[in-house]
Amino acid sequence: SLALVAEARPHVVAHNLETVERLTPSVRDRRATYRQSLEVLAYLKQRPERLYTKTSIMLGLGETDEELTGAFGALRAAGVDVLTLGQYLQPSQYHLRVERFVSPEKFDEYKKVAESFGFLYVAAGPLVRSSYRAAEFFLRGLMERERTAQPGVTTR
Repeated sequence: SLALVAEARPHVVAHNLETVERLTPSVRDRRATYRQSLEVLAYLKQRPERLYTKTSIMLGLGETDEELTGAFGALRAAGVDVLTLGQYLQPSQYHLRVERFVSPEKFDEYKKVAESFGFLYVAAGPLVRSSYRAAEFFLRGLMERERTAQPGVTTR
């Protein structure tokens, strides 16, 4: 199925990591593991289509700074281009509780740390969501620049 998606040549393929490795079993469906997500993202980057990949992590579930830094490194090792970091908000009383509210200043720190790993783009803030539009706008501009620099390449 991933090959079929890649062969369709989407501009960006997003697959969310959601959280750090330690918290994954309590945050995600048991069928979706941390390592599995990293493998999906790495596979997509190794494809001949040269796709851009994007992922997101929710903060406030009990992760530590060290765990986040480890996740940033693992994501870059998998070749991920774009990362969004946002505050987890409990949608109902039946969902996981918020362990902490991350300050805007701390989001700024996380953004700088993530950028130091070499992501093409990092969006980080309390209201940033996995569908954060700035990442798509950034990638669209980047892809247009690449296409106009390559003679004979047309845009869709």
